[in-house]
Amino acid sequence: MDDSLSRIIILVVLVILSAFFSATETAFFSANKIRLKSLAGDGNKRAKKTLKVSENLDSLLSTILIGNNLVNIGATAIATTMFIEFFNGNADLGSTVATVVTTVVVLMFGEITPKGLAKNMPERFAMFATPAISVCMVIFKPINLFISLWQKLVYKIFKVEVDRGVTEEELITMVEEAHQDGEIDQNESELIRNAIEFDDIEVEDIYTSRVDLVAIDIEDSIEEIAEQFEKGFSRLPVYRDTIDNIIGILNQKDFAVMRKTQQTLSSVMTEPIFVVPSMKISELLRTLQSKKSHMAIILDEFGGTVGIVTLEDILEELVGEIWDEHDTVVEPFVQIADKKYKVRSTADLDDMFALFDMEEDIDHSTVGGWVVEEFGKIPRVGDEFTFGPLHVCVSKRDPRRVTEVIVTKLFEPDPEDEE
Repeated sequence: MDDSLSRIIILVVLVILSAFFSATETAFFSANKIRLKSLAGDGNKRAKKTLKVSENLDSLLSTILIGNNLVNIGATAIATTMFIEFFNGNADLGSTVATVVTTVVVLMFGEITPKGLAKNMPERFAMFATPAISVCMVIFKPINLFISLWQKLVYKIFKVEVDRGVTEEELITMVEEAHQDGEIDQNESELIRNAIEFDDIEVEDIYTSRVDLVAIDIEDSIEEIAEQFEKGFSRLPVYRDTIDNIIGILNQKDFAVMRKTQQTLSSVMTEPIFVVPSMKISELLRTLQSKKSHMAIILDEFGGTVGIVTLEDILEELVGEIWDEHDTVVEPFVQIADKKYKVRSTADLDDMFALFDMEEDIDHSTVGGWVVEEFGKIPRVGDEFTFGPLHVCVSKRDPRRVTEVIVTKLFEPDPEDEE
């Protein structure tokens, strides 16, 4: 009787150990390392130890698996001997019943239940389990060393590349999960996303085109220059003869000094910075900072002026639209009917497709550029075309470009047709 009781106690202990190893595996692989690092930064010693253990992931995993298999095998062996004795030495019946009972008990109390609990509080359980699992890692170190050598051999044979670096997509997913969990608000989420994607944006994605560019001639009079500044600009490009020959940048403050002191325009204007359309805005930001400038001139392959990009344009990619008292707020999309919008030519093409729940990969950044490409020329008012479920009609233009289109979604595309 005493022998049976002791075996039952050992069996219970083994099931508890099985639950511990199973929960530990789930906790360490579900734990948020950013949260653990935050706790460690606040002085939590257990969090620091947990992070250190999780860095040696291969040794941790093999330790958990070794321990889990040992206790499960031990539980099965003890249960088998108990049921064989219970059925008076009938080995077949005792083994069968022991297998069924052990499987159900281990599955319910050694796997499903502990893993479910650990999944809902991974950081807490990982920190709780760290001291015990650290001891187990020391005990199983010789076996872990052999397993590590075997893994390296397998990786070499199958040419497996181990890459645990975090990609931009994974970072963005983390930010989205943090926003959904309520840990950061919408503004913080957008700011972090913009910062992650900041290095992927090129100058040509945010510049002001030459057709919208306001500049002054080196020969313009004081009154003509003052008239341009009265439109709300803080600095203006200065050209000689043609807009393709920009020779300087005039700041409004320098112009005020120039008027008082009767200096020449060439003596107060600053040297322009020239860049190419494919330049990354992160690199341009560093250039503007080092040159202490707020504006750069974009040149094409022939040296002609493509447009300008300002420091404000770059910052808006991080913090969103910046409006001042001189800006006129113009919405890129104005709904005029159900599934029908007025769309400005400068609107982002991807934003327009997103507005109509479409995903298209088109090599144009603005709606105007896409429309002109579809026609193969600068269209007239009233010209129209159909693109998938969209009907596009030119509603406004000037002599050199389209300025506004009317876009209507005619029907919802059939997923089977798209496939």
